[in-house]
Amino acid sequence: MRTKMRIATIVALCLMMEAVVLAGASLRVLPETLDGGPSHEMMSRYLSRQAQPLFEQWRQQYEQRTAPDQIAAYQKNLREQFLHAIGSLPERTPLNPHVTGVIDRDGYTVEKIIFESQPKHYVTALLFLPDRGRHPSPFPGVLVPCGHASQAKAYEAYQTMGALLALNGMAALVFDPIDQGERSQMPAELPGLWGTTAHTMVGVGSILLGQNTARFMLWDSMRAVDYLQSRPEIDPDRIGCTGNSGGGTQTSHLMALDDRIRVAAPSCYITSFEALLSTIGPQDAEQNVFGQLAFGMDHADYLMMRAPMPILICAATKDFFDIHGTWTSFRSAKRLYTRLDAAERIDLLENDATHNYNRTQREGIARWMSRWLLGKDVAIAEPNIVLLDEDEARCTPDGQVMHLAGARSTYDLNRQFADELAARREGLWAIFGWAVLSEHVRRTAGVRPLAELPQSQIQEPELIEQDGRRIRKVVLTLEDGLYLPALVFHPRGDSVGNALLYLHEGGKEADAGPDGPIDELLKAGRMVVAVDLRGTGETQSRHGWGGGRFGPNTKDVLTAYLLGRSYVGMRTEDILICASLLSDRTNGPVDVIAVGNACVPALHAAALEPDLFGSVRLMGGLRSWADVIASGRSHHQLVNVVHGALGVYDLPDLVRALGDRIVVTEPLDAMGQPL
Repeated sequence: MRTKMRIATIVALCLMMEAVVLAGASLRVLPETLDGGPSHEMMSRYLSRQAQPLFEQWRQQYEQRTAPDQIAAYQKNLREQFLHAIGSLPERTPLNPHVTGVIDRDGYTVEKIIFESQPKHYVTALLFLPDRGRHPSPFPGVLVPCGHASQAKAYEAYQTMGALLALNGMAALVFDPIDQGERSQMPAELPGLWGTTAHTMVGVGSILLGQNTARFMLWDSMRAVDYLQSRPEIDPDRIGCTGNSGGGTQTSHLMALDDRIRVAAPSCYITSFEALLSTIGPQDAEQNVFGQLAFGMDHADYLMMRAPMPILICAATKDFFDIHGTWTSFRSAKRLYTRLDAAERIDLLENDATHNYNRTQREGIARWMSRWLLGKDVAIAEPNIVLLDEDEARCTPDGQVMHLAGARSTYDLNRQFADELAARREGLWAIFGWAVLSEHVRRTAGVRPLAELPQSQIQEPELIEQDGRRIRKVVLTLEDGLYLPALVFHPRGDSVGNALLYLHEGGKEADAGPDGPIDELLKAGRMVVAVDLRGTGETQSRHGWGGGRFGPNTKDVLTAYLLGRSYVGMRTEDILICASLLSDRTNGPVDVIAVGNACVPALHAAALEPDLFGSVRLMGGLRSWADVIASGRSHHQLVNVVHGALGVYDLPDLVRALGDRIVVTEPLDAMGQPL
């Protein structure tokens, strides 16, 4: 409920005519420095503060977990939540493996393998097999998922790791991740797109389906274990895993979830989220599991979910994955292993280097694998390895799996699942309709009811004169450290019609120039309130990456994702708070104009609280989330996604709920192009 005092304050502030009039003044509202940092870092600071109580809660729960039965219950629960958050796993289907070539080396043989982790979804790999004359079979098998090297399995460090293991009596399967090596998922449409950027491109659509890029990569790894176990010369009960960087991520996920992994050595990945958020921030899509900070899964948990499995953490002192976070996670895991009387089963190898999978790391990993898989704890020295050249390492005829007959990409698999969800949605909407499903929309997007939103505070405004217009500056404080700067444009005469809330992806000044769209509204007698939603205008982040494909707020959006929140949901609440205040001021509904990426949250706000709004006009916004899935490619859409939304609704469902009160003009496709 809005108190009389707050309404009186709003009225006084908005009507106050004693403010200083400054001709030609800047339209900037916030100071350049805000709460001890740049205003464009407001959301980074805000989200970090949201994470801090979760880190403290994690520590408290960890300290209470001392008995074996408590540890076992924690492991079971966390693994279930992990699987649920990435969308569970596909069904096992035939691998249909075949060997496309064999290369002999002194002391080992390399087989070139192609198998299907899902039907017609091809995985390319090199299988390093020990010389049977020197080592008894069946051999232990070690999976080597590759890090973010464009050559993937053919990269020097990964080839060398496979060869070193084979020379010491262990088979090694080194395989290409999606969008690396021979596994470009969209080679024609997105040539040159690979690695972290490509993984995040897959992630944009996967999030809408309630899944994660990690699901594809984890399943590839699990099917690679299936392949190792299918080989008669490999012992199915002695399987290990080691990978570096992105391969360290894959190793961490696999060793936490697959009981067949008996020993692991993740390299140059393990740190802590507290250290990560305070340094380089979230990385590509598969490294961020939805809500994992909220449900209590940190890097240390990857080490503890299958304790007391033997794990060697490999780390580098000068890595961009903070070494202090590595030691914090190691210490937590070591203490838990000690509680299980298995302290010797976890160790840390730290070398004085930058991010790497160097000789020191590889020799330490080979020794660790030998200790636990062969029962031999001996020093291992890496000899000179004769690498396979590009042609020798190639498994497919022309170096790309998508050129194989009938090949299906991650995007194809997402499209198939999206079609299944669309059929389910159609049934849901036919049976229940908006009256019931609106609450599902609210929960999915993470939008609180109007009565539960925070009571905002309004900073003393300043009235300025610019180009003959009267403009009042306003700052709304929604929570501690969370500010929305706004401009109230007063018409030259008496205002007519509903007050109008103007929301632009570029911020409140984007359409505020002389003779611009806001000026035209003023001439028509409308009072216009233009607001910077969080992460736009003065508070727009500069933490984008991926060649600008995902937008300037990329890292902050991913931090919110780790917290189980969406920017759509948070910006929807911004709009509801602003509209509610404006409705209180004018004693009537509020009209809305939204432009660009402001359209998606504006649509949610109007659909979820229709009594608050009059007309709604969306200009140049995304037409539908289904377009993102269908295209595969997208531009600046990460900020517009809601985890699992397509299991319940799509944007056109919200448009239909508003009936004739909404006008949609110049809708855009997933690439930001007019339809």
